Amino acid sequence: MSTTPIDPRTRAKAEAWTREPFDIQTRKAVEEMLLNDPAEVEECFYRDLEFGTGGLRGIMGLGTNRMNRYTVGMATQGLANYLLKSFPAQEIRIAIAYDCRLNNTVFADVTADVFSANGIHVYLFDALRPTPELSFAIRHLGCQSGIVITASHNPREYNGYKVYWNDGGQLVPPHDKNVIREVEAVGNPQHVRFDRNAGLIHTIGEDVDTVYIAALLRQSLSPEAIARQKDLRIVYTPIHGTGVKLVPMALKAFGFTNIISVPEQEVVSGEFPTVHSPNPEESAALKLALEKAEATGADLVMATDPDADRVGIAVRDTSGKMVLLNGNQTASLLIYYLLSQWKAQGRIDGRQFIAKTIVTTDLLSDIASAHEVPTEEVLTGFKYIAEIIRENEGKRTFIGGGEESYGYLIGDYVRDKDAVISCCMVAETAAWAREHGLSLYELLLDIYRRYGLYVESLLSITRKGKKGAEEIQEMLRTYRQDPPRMLAGETVVRVVDYLDRTDRNLVDGSVRPIALPSSNVLQFFTLEGSKITVRPSGTEPKIKFYFAVKATPELSSAPEKTLPMMEARIVALKQAFGA
Repeated sequence: MSTTPIDPRTRAKAEAWTREPFDIQTRKAVEEMLLNDPAEVEECFYRDLEFGTGGLRGIMGLGTNRMNRYTVGMATQGLANYLLKSFPAQEIRIAIAYDCRLNNTVFADVTADVFSANGIHVYLFDALRPTPELSFAIRHLGCQSGIVITASHNPREYNGYKVYWNDGGQLVPPHDKNVIREVEAVGNPQHVRFDRNAGLIHTIGEDVDTVYIAALLRQSLSPEAIARQKDLRIVYTPIHGTGVKLVPMALKAFGFTNIISVPEQEVVSGEFPTVHSPNPEESAALKLALEKAEATGADLVMATDPDADRVGIAVRDTSGKMVLLNGNQTASLLIYYLLSQWKAQGRIDGRQFIAKTIVTTDLLSDIASAHEVPTEEVLTGFKYIAEIIRENEGKRTFIGGGEESYGYLIGDYVRDKDAVISCCMVAETAAWAREHGLSLYELLLDIYRRYGLYVESLLSITRKGKKGAEEIQEMLRTYRQDPPRMLAGETVVRVVDYLDRTDRNLVDGSVRPIALPSSNVLQFFTLEGSKITVRPSGTEPKIKFYFAVKATPELSSAPEKTLPMMEARIVALKQAFGA
């Protein structure tokens, strides 16, 4: 028995879980934890798992600060209460999907139980499906909301509960805050209706797959190029996740015939047995796919994360070596291809736009400007791109957009990032480039020469638990109160604080307001043209630093020679922030 003291408030919360309405197994396990593991009690009960503006995400386990059937049930009851208030006297429908995570069907079933117990019709996928297909299903089935059980690319111990509104996009104001209030008002599991109404639960599956794939096909711009380059050798891996069925199906529907699998990673598993982290941003997650590419002489490697809303790619450089592209580079290839084809087909008439987040490369804006297409810049999070799309319905057409964290969308049939269409359009871009005698890598170099050479990099610092969360907030407070004046020999001339929505010029002292909503983000701009963004992750115990440097026009004309110089600037800036 441990004698380490537990904070009285934390102990009271834990002790509540040793009584009804909690099931007997839960009660016994929490009693054991109270007796023998006070540190674990602290981590599991020191706070309530936050229902944020996107839903829930956290480590699975017992306690108020963990993902379990009770925290999921309370979140669902709160959302059900809000839906019933928002759509009175209507038949309310909600779609539910889940990825490969541990407890995926447990949490999906609890969610279906609670909604149906509240008289809401549930459309539950018959097996795991990509997050973007859930977004599509909401609009296709006329639902008022949707849920996907996923923790995206987080480590295996995590799961999550992502909430969508009737436009197929994630919650934005005022619904996000309103739902949070309703969830908080539930208070405890006693107020949750867990009794399933089977008559209100409907199974969906291949019927939605068919219309979803048809919507993807309508985004294709060069079917004739694919027809001539259909044997493009593509290695694809779902990294044990939901892309295992839909991505190969979509690529084949587009016309690609030489899709090479990675059998070890086609095993659907929330344990992610072949990787430490199922994150396509990390080179280790693509190791097996890269080995397969070398063994087969493939032209292109693509890997999707567990819920198939993000994709990482690798291409052959000018020496024939496979190299990974970062999210900004892939976004630049896609936006250039989309805009060049829209322009060639005479479809740009001043009523189109692209969208990107504030931490995504400004190269996208430069490419769009050259094609006379405006760029909408939004806060980090694809829900803000979805919001812009909704606000422009019937007025302007969304061509495409993306964010540096490997998430992209082409067209507006879905209102979240979509790795399925991204895989198809990356492959189509490769086919079109080959038609013009270029590899994807050579096309990227050509884009740099035409529009400017940008180099970006990300530094993430992890701080786990209660203490880590406090450290992250202290770091942000310090940067905010005492911003750096010099960074790696570069003079800081502007500080943009999205929390108080100000843009401060450090040279003349002027301050101007910014139009975007308040967010806990800081940006530092240097006289030499570098941009550094600092923000806490909304889904992981991390603080993130985004670094961006731009070459002069003269240096951009020789990107291969200039890249090492730019990367050295990035390294120096990272060191200035303690890397």
